[in-house]
This record gives sequence, structure tokens and C-alpha cells, in this order.
Amino acid sequence: MEDHDTRLRRLAMRSWRRGTREMDLILGPFAEARLAGMDDAALDAYEALLEENDQDLYPWITARIGGTAAGPDRHAALLDQVAAHAAGRLRDIRGA
Repeated sequence: MEDHDTRLRRLAMRSWRRGTREMDLILGPFAEARLAGMDDAALDAYEALLEENDQDLYPWITARIGGTAAGPDRHAALLDQVAAHAAGRLRDIRGA
């Protein structure tokens, strides 16, 4: 069985190596900032989110950044968290 630290490293790597650069830049920093603080149930939910295609995840997350709910209900809470984290990073980059 995989230990907790190994699981965190595996999920972080999967977050940074998505297949599209846009999703790498959204999920990678989210993983670095948030995974260590997640319990097993939250990590299970995140792992399920990672099973989704980038072509689906990207519009779901960017729509939520723009204030529109998108994506399946089963991922809603986590999509909100990822979108909020990405939006915060954009504000930081823009200096707003």
C-alpha cells in the first residue's frame, strides 16, 4: 500500500504533467499549495478530478474563474477551490 508522502508526490507529479501546459499551470501550483493539507477523503476527490480530461477540466475551471458554474456536480466543491486558487494567482501576477 502507498504511504501518504508517496501519494502526495504522485498526485503532485500528475498535476504538473497533465498533457496541456495550461492545466499544468493551474493544477501544479494548486497541488503544491493544497495537497499536504488535505485529508484522505479530499485526496480521493482530487484524484478523481485528475481522471478527467484536460479538454473538460480547462473550460470548467476557467468558467468558474469567470463566475459561471461549470462541470459535474460531483467535482463542484473541488473545481471551486482550484478556480479560486488559479484566480488568486492571476491577481498576484497582474499585481491587482
